[in-house]
Amino acid sequence: MNITKFSYCFGCGVCVATCPKNLISIKMDPNGFYKPFLNNVDLCVNCEICIGVCSFNSLTTAIDNEPILSWAAWSNNDNIHRKCSSGGIGFEIGKQLIEKGYKAVGCRYNVEEQRAEHFIATTVEEYVQSIGSKYIQSYTEEALRQIDRKQKYLVTGTPCQIDSFRRMIRKFNCEDNFILLDFFCHCVPSMYAWKAYIKMLEPQIGEVTYASWRNKFEFGWHDSWLMGVDGEKTSKPVDWHDSYNLIVRGKKTFIQSRKSQGDLFYKLFLGDLCLGPQCQNDCKFKYDKSSADIRIGDLWGQTYDKDEKGVSALIAFTAKGENVIKSLKNVTLIEHPFEVVAEGQMRKNATKKEMSPVIMYLLRHNYRLDGMLFRVTFFAQRVLSKIKSLIKK
Repeated sequence: MNITKFSYCFGCGVCVATCPKNLISIKMDPNGFYKPFLNNVDLCVNCEICIGVCSFNSLTTAIDNEPILSWAAWSNNDNIHRKCSSGGIGFEIGKQLIEKGYKAVGCRYNVEEQRAEHFIATTVEEYVQSIGSKYIQSYTEEALRQIDRKQKYLVTGTPCQIDSFRRMIRKFNCEDNFILLDFFCHCVPSMYAWKAYIKMLEPQIGEVTYASWRNKFEFGWHDSWLMGVDGEKTSKPVDWHDSYNLIVRGKKTFIQSRKSQGDLFYKLFLGDLCLGPQCQNDCKFKYDKSSADIRIGDLWGQTYDKDEKGVSALIAFTAKGENVIKSLKNVTLIEHPFEVVAEGQMRKNATKKEMSPVIMYLLRHNYRLDGMLFRVTFFAQRVLSKIKSLIKK
């Protein structure tokens, strides 16, 4: 038995790093979601290691811990605080662990491949590439293949990625070498949604050279659902070496990227119109369920509803995570009950919308995202949602 038993999965890619024959690769399926494929089924020895580390293959989380402590948190470095999506605490954790000798596995946007991907940073300068939210599924294969389980790492990922990773390091008895960090996750959209979005923008801005999913510079943190996108016609490519000087050393002034029609991408993503069945049917990591040592996110809710700079939710799920958090320097930590820190976060999985099959058909067949067929479909979904809400009343 091997990973070919699944018609779909979380696409975390951890099975790639465990196959003793190096037979597994991560590729995109027909609906625009990453999943593993066996390169040569005949060479598989059916060791079932890939199945054993697979989060999708289990009905429960890898660990059954409850939150130990939780905080509102933010970086005291104004440059980091301003650039990050909320309070910058995720970057501070990575930065300070790198300074202690850890390597950091994070997620960056690759403009050449136009995708989010995991990478390994060995310096704070490299880790700057991880700053910012990326609301698309991450390609993990190359980074996971490079991990040396005998060295020390911080690994950041979605809850399902981290759950599988926890299973792997337990399997190979190297848990002590790793600190695992996840975040409150809505779901992941089909990559076809992102490809359609940038295809819509390219006639005006050229090939995309920079993408930022959250921009709080102009309207503040609570209204930061703007896309910052630059193209070859509008600006030079972003140099992350220069970003290090800008963010960490504070040598320059921030220049806001060109805003795009981000509402169309978020209409698909936050409207739950292009999410995969793995998220809608099989997610077991909402709210207070995590296999990580530390969880982060935006601290929405009434407690900080007047704060427009951004506040991070920060939760320790293990004693190791608590120790890491309490060792942080140059950050502000304000302890709150978990219910306060997690206010506004999803408690249940997103559900499939009535027009989702139509949306996915249009995305698979390359219809224009700002075209008439999409507009009609969006309108039809609004009408259906309104009817459902009236019936419930």
